[in-house]
Amino acid sequence: MTEVARWARPTGATTDPAAGPALGADEARSGRLRAAATVAQGLDANLSLVVKGAPAALRVAIVAALSGGHLLIEDVPGVGKTVLARTLALSLGAELTRVQGHPDLLPGDVTGVTVYDQRTGEWEFRQGPVFSHVVLLDELNRTPPRTQSALLESMDEQQVTVDGQTWPLPQPHLVLATQNPVGQLGTFPLVESQLDRFALCATIGYPDAATEARLAMHNGGRDAVAHLRPVCSVAEWAASISATAEVTVASPIAGYAVAITRATREAAGVRLGASPRASIALVRSAQAHALISGRGYVSPDDVTAMAVPSLAHRLVVDGDARFAASVVSGVLSALPAPRP
Repeated sequence: MTEVARWARPTGATTDPAAGPALGADEARSGRLRAAATVAQGLDANLSLVVKGAPAALRVAIVAALSGGHLLIEDVPGVGKTVLARTLALSLGAELTRVQGHPDLLPGDVTGVTVYDQRTGEWEFRQGPVFSHVVLLDELNRTPPRTQSALLESMDEQQVTVDGQTWPLPQPHLVLATQNPVGQLGTFPLVESQLDRFALCATIGYPDAATEARLAMHNGGRDAVAHLRPVCSVAEWAASISATAEVTVASPIAGYAVAITRATREAAGVRLGASPRASIALVRSAQAHALISGRGYVSPDDVTAMAVPSLAHRLVVDGDARFAASVVSGVLSALPAPRP
């Protein structure tokens, strides 16, 4: 993680017209971005204590927290998906509710149900676990499609409608979901509209031999989780999300992000490309990546760094997830990035 102090361009540096103003051009804005960067550094320190050998996955998780986007963590069992999600929620100082995915899970088990109160003679809505700042849906793809669809409204509109009544969700609202690779026993593929609502997707992967030996000696990251402390309050987390949105995005940079998204719709082997919602998520993720890299403006490198985590999981391709990632990488190789 870059030091917080590394913000403004060096004096006399060449101005990049695609970059926008240096952070120090607005002291009030500078203060907000510095505070958000401090939160990001705290998140990085906490996550690094628990999840070893996966810096790319940690970066994606921090970007999700700062950009206000939902995060899907997809990988084989036992590599730390749930631990990463729990550590992120604990570090944000937010209320966490957990839903364990299984084939018998009903939509009402997630959103809540309306029940009749015999004492008052009235119908009463009892909130489900989705009414929380951070919701951990463990092994989401072990739930049937009808239960997955119960999340569509809450993830996109930050509200839940039950029996004709609409209930707002706490803000900020972050959904952290884990899933095992499609094709494992007892899994249901996530529908396209569900995948499209996850701003980012991270994979952890197997650690190297030395890291795995350290995990084996210390019971993985569970002992470290027990001693973690939040790095911010919910109000500070919300302020960090707002500050991230102030990171400057020049028109050529936004155009570059959109061009990447649009190119996935025409790539060979792709049956369904990335949506306009994906373009928005890519730009927001690039803003967060720029912030934690010590800049108050988005560069082309921020967009390319977040392209695969933002886009690959949304593509419907003829191959598997690895092919989807290669499609996005191929698009990045073919499209020229804007330069000064």
